[in-house]
Amino acid sequence: MSVNILNASQPVVTTDRFALRPLRKSDMGLIEHYMSEQRMAAMTSTVPHPYPPGAAQAFVERVSAAERDEDAWAMDGTADGGPEVMGVISLKRMDRNQSEISYWVAPPFWNTGLASDAVRALVNANPLGNRTIFATVFQDNPASARVLTHCGFEYIGDAESFSVARGANVPTWTYIKRMD
Repeated sequence: MSVNILNASQPVVTTDRFALRPLRKSDMGLIEHYMSEQRMAAMTSTVPHPYPPGAAQAFVERVSAAERDEDAWAMDGTADGGPEVMGVISLKRMDRNQSEISYWVAPPFWNTGLASDAVRALVNANPLGNRTIFATVFQDNPASARVLTHCGFEYIGDAESFSVARGANVPTWTYIKRMD
């Protein structure tokens, strides 16, 4: 893994399989394509289904703005002959030098270890200099929970979160990774 600072606010993190790089406008088409699938939206708390026109553009603009509370990276496989966007991973800033990590992987890349590699690479790079990183996953998504435990996150409890796509509260598991 290597870290390359393109700008002071968001580095590019490279691995053997892919690069985690800041989102760009050219990513909007693939993000919209993947997020338009109901099974993708249903595993997130914030993505509606059906995915509305302009939602991908709004997301890319929000996480690319100079004043933002969330940084997002594309899992870009072009260096290894893959697509520009195989998934997205983000860190949302919280108070006290903490962030919440979120990620999704496009269905063609499920069960390939991509999510684990992306989480591990971003946590190891720790681009925001966090002391603590949290994560929440829906309890009906045990694969995502395995990603976190494989990357050294510890389970700390149950909760629930509202899923826009499902229109309901969904039971969640909460995880923590202490960086010190």
